[in-house]
Amino acid sequence: MKRFIGVDLHKQSFTACYLKESGERVIQSYPLRKLDDFKKTLTPEDELALEACNNSLYFLGQVRDHIHVAHLIDPGQFKVISTSAKKTDEKDAELLALYLSKGLLPLARQMDGHRARLKSLVGTRDRLVKASTMLKNKVHNILSAQGQILKATELKSQVGLNRVREMAKDNLTHLELNLLVDQIKSLEESIKTIEEELKKPENQLPGHANLASIKGIGQVGAAALSSVIGNIGDFEDASHLASYLGLVPRVSQSGDRQIYGHITKRGSKTGRSVLVQCTWVAIRYSPRLKAYYAKLRSKKSAGKAIIATARKFLGIIYFTLKHQIIWEDFPNGIIKSQGQLQAA
Repeated sequence: MKRFIGVDLHKQSFTACYLKESGERVIQSYPLRKLDDFKKTLTPEDELALEACNNSLYFLGQVRDHIHVAHLIDPGQFKVISTSAKKTDEKDAELLALYLSKGLLPLARQMDGHRARLKSLVGTRDRLVKASTMLKNKVHNILSAQGQILKATELKSQVGLNRVREMAKDNLTHLELNLLVDQIKSLEESIKTIEEELKKPENQLPGHANLASIKGIGQVGAAALSSVIGNIGDFEDASHLASYLGLVPRVSQSGDRQIYGHITKRGSKTGRSVLVQCTWVAIRYSPRLKAYYAKLRSKKSAGKAIIATARKFLGIIYFTLKHQIIWEDFPNGIIKSQGQLQAA
């Protein structure tokens, strides 16, 4: 008999609700180390659902061959659990099983293990870049308080970082600057190591070459965006891709009025961050994007203008991936080759 199984998964344990088509249900909790015991209860007719979390891909990989189908649920869209008045592991698992049986669960996109690991590595790089930027800003603040002004570009080179060590006017400042410079150098070395790994041919996902041909994205940006976007065929159009990255505005409607707010920021934070970084670079090369940004900047803040330009740039990225375009000269719109859509 077919069953619908909802799983509330944690780091060291999980709770499963087995729901039969007759409505009969059984709830059982397991330590994660006893996953084999859970697998013995499964049948080839079972459907299983669990929310996306840190170890959900591992869990699915362990049980997928023992059931009919496994579903990964987007917790951001499935608010029934998070807003439940009675929130227990048993209740959460029961709700997943019930909604699975009705076909009402919002599915999350699943990715293979290699893409997931690349995406994780890209996320680590993004965190290291932000940490390095924060420490560089601290260096600027310390020196500015002493009446010494550095150009932003001076902290991008080893020479500039070494010069900072000699700019302190007292022992405590000298100690602080030395510690900051050491940390910045360590972070920059780690970032470089990750970037070299992302550039390796074996880590280049489908669409990498297409993205890298866009002036402003480069090899690292292509690796990052391809790991986040995945199979472009999953998105009906550029607007759906923008929604996936959280680049569409919130909309409130009351009667005949529609109010557009800030972007939703749902989806991949790393993907948005990398896209915005690439957009800043692309603006320097593309007259079209530069003019678009300048027009918006005359009316809006720099932050709003760059987000809107990133959304437009994402439309170009979607078009490039959808039609497998390799750009000969992106700034001037010259295409080198164009293929057919293929699944990742």
